[in-house]
Amino acid sequence: MRKFSNKIAIMMLATVLGTASLPYAALNVQAASTPLSAQEIQQAVTQLSKLRVMQGSNIHNQVTRAELAKMVAHTFGLQGGKTDKSVTFTDVKANDWFYKYAVDLVSLDIMQAKDGQFDPRGTVTDAEFTQIVAKALKRDVKSVNHWAERFFSADSTVTRGEAAYLLNVARQAIPSDKATITNVQALNEITLIVTFDAPLTAENEAFAKAKEDFVFSDGLTLTNMPRLKTGSTNTYIVPTSVQKPGTTYTLTYKGKKAGTFTGNAAKIDMTEVRQVTNDTFEVESLRANGVIDYGYIISAYSGGRGANALVLDQNNSADGKTYQIIPSMQARQVTITPEGGQPIVAKYVPFTQSTDGKQEIKFRLPEGQVLTPGVTYTISSDWANIVNPTFVATEIAPLEISEAKAASETSITVTLTEDPGDELFSGRSVELTNADGEKLLATYKYSSRKGTTGVFDIQQDGKLKAGTTYTVTPVGDWAGKSSAELTVE
Repeated sequence: MRKFSNKIAIMMLATVLGTASLPYAALNVQAASTPLSAQEIQQAVTQLSKLRVMQGSNIHNQVTRAELAKMVAHTFGLQGGKTDKSVTFTDVKANDWFYKYAVDLVSLDIMQAKDGQFDPRGTVTDAEFTQIVAKALKRDVKSVNHWAERFFSADSTVTRGEAAYLLNVARQAIPSDKATITNVQALNEITLIVTFDAPLTAENEAFAKAKEDFVFSDGLTLTNMPRLKTGSTNTYIVPTSVQKPGTTYTLTYKGKKAGTFTGNAAKIDMTEVRQVTNDTFEVESLRANGVIDYGYIISAYSGGRGANALVLDQNNSADGKTYQIIPSMQARQVTITPEGGQPIVAKYVPFTQSTDGKQEIKFRLPEGQVLTPGVTYTISSDWANIVNPTFVATEIAPLEISEAKAASETSITVTLTEDPGDELFSGRSVELTNADGEKLLATYKYSSRKGTTGVFDIQQDGKLKAGTTYTVTPVGDWAGKSSAELTVE
């Protein structure tokens, strides 16, 4: 039996058995093995019919590309936008009822028309459909696949009922600049879980704006932007400064009281510490121990995290395990104390907390300070419990620059002799000096590294001069005394 027929059989069986419908808010806790009921699908069809997204109730019929174009355009308000005059079809006429929808969606690269063929009567697989919805919503595919998992089978074709169900869920994930907070709770000492009645717009998520909007009592502060959880329509991971256990905090959002919560005493369980360079060390956590970095569970990052990306339900559980969540480490610090010496404050190295599939947060000593070989160091923190908090420093050979090239008049690429295997470029700078002694400063562009090579942007509006040769040297000791010549053509 074809998968399409299997889907129909499941829905008909659900109708016969009278399967109770479930609220869409419970979507995150549905088991993938629980099929959609006909009643749930009919509810979605009814809702979308009221919104004039679709007409008719032939929920078992395969949806055509023409029908889907109209449904997607109306669901996400994409109709009537700027039409690309260059979009033409060999199989669609200007007077066809779906023409304007096809043009709009192809213009926006949401649907495709290979060689000018839109194929209006063609069907759409589940995998193609979730890609279309993700593009229309500007949301990660992993989240959309999660919403569709109760009927999803990559090569199976989508029915009108299934299309209605997923679009009805997805329309609840359309961002709103009028979103208000419906629930707030402290997950651990530095993390809140905040639920809105709709997702935030990109403008409202931006750190500068969010810092204005999120105002806490008792000196608590927002430390980085709120991040939407993968698979959720409106729940955010919100990082804060360290909470005082037992203190009742009030959260005001955009000038209106949004709720209260009690400061959480739970610290994050970290496993061990280790030296990385002569001035940098890392604090590790393990997913196997029930700790997960937010980088693997937020919508914004899921596309680049591959198999490491994960969807947690509303209880922060997946595959039978409940996880502690490490929020953004922006502005975090730890204390490193040499045996017999004075404590030193080490600050987080940006974009190093979850890279290459690892959960190894990097911290760096103040500029100019280095670890002393043979000395035992102990790491302590007001936000974490570290099982093995000590390491003995050793002499680690610095990275070594082998090559530098101009990428543009305002940026260069710097290549090392060996792949550092992590974001060890982070926070580093190089100096470019020409034959006349003129100098330019270039700083690493976060997350730009590809293997041995990273991009460095020239600072203070500086520009490379054509026909000039520069000597590129590291600022500080991170790459020792290595250097490279760069000639601008």
